[in-house]
Amino acid sequence: MSAGLAALLDDVAALAKAAAASVDDVGAAAGKATAKATGVVVDDTAVTPRYVEGIEPKRELPVIWRIARGSLVNKILIILPVALVLSQFAPWLLTPILMLGGTYLCFEGAEKVWEMVAGHAENGGQDGERASEDQIAKGAIRTDLILSAEIMVISLNEVSHEPLLARTLILLVVAVVITLLVYGVVGLIVKMDDIGLALARRDSRGAQRFGRGLVTAMPRVLSVISLVGVFAMLWVGGHIMLQGLDTLGLHAPFELVHHLEEAVHGVAGVGGFLAWLVETLCSLVLGLVWGGVVFAVVHAVRSRRHRH
Repeated sequence: MSAGLAALLDDVAALAKAAAASVDDVGAAAGKATAKATGVVVDDTAVTPRYVEGIEPKRELPVIWRIARGSLVNKILIILPVALVLSQFAPWLLTPILMLGGTYLCFEGAEKVWEMVAGHAENGGQDGERASEDQIAKGAIRTDLILSAEIMVISLNEVSHEPLLARTLILLVVAVVITLLVYGVVGLIVKMDDIGLALARRDSRGAQRFGRGLVTAMPRVLSVISLVGVFAMLWVGGHIMLQGLDTLGLHAPFELVHHLEEAVHGVAGVGGFLAWLVETLCSLVLGLVWGGVVFAVVHAVRSRRHRH
């Protein structure tokens, strides 16, 4: 009896160790996958604050929460099941789908560049604060769908060798962690001026000076972040197109960029940074050119419909 109990306890301990090891493996794999998707995470963080520009301060966090909730729905209920099914039965479809998403990012980035150059932006016919918030949230969630798809597929590529259950758990962890990280940082950024006002009302002169500095700096910071967001869309979109073309058999653009990277990689001390900079600039230029072509076609179609 005691021998049987001891054996049972040994089995339970072995199962507990295996479960703990599995949890550690999932956590490690999720961390690796998240790190691999860092570029798109930075893009997502830079893009989102521009969606709450012009909204009343008291409505900023509710709108961000709404976008974050939509982002989780995008990742867990839409992208995750589709990505798992495709990776299991039709992995060859992932690259074309990614390229469609990259095309959308290039188009949206090129459209924003055109608005900056032309000195105007389309308001989309927003009527009233409620309609404005609805359109802002829907537009942000639509863009987030593309960025989230890139994040999840990049993460999926890192864990494609794992069994289906482990793959699912890892991607769930990635979805939750990245959403909390991105929209936590975004919420902090957009409320920084309110934090500055609170500090400016304190008795400490140091806190007052720091608070006033935050309030003064935040409009410029948000403008810079908005600009970074636009170019980040072009960079990520162009990079997706570059990798996708290479995967589909059109190797020349990728090889050209690779040769340019190799030409500067040997520079002592800064070779790695210069190689990254070359790849980033080439991706950005490709994103701008491809997005400009798509924007021109879409603009022509819109103009023709408007005339009719």
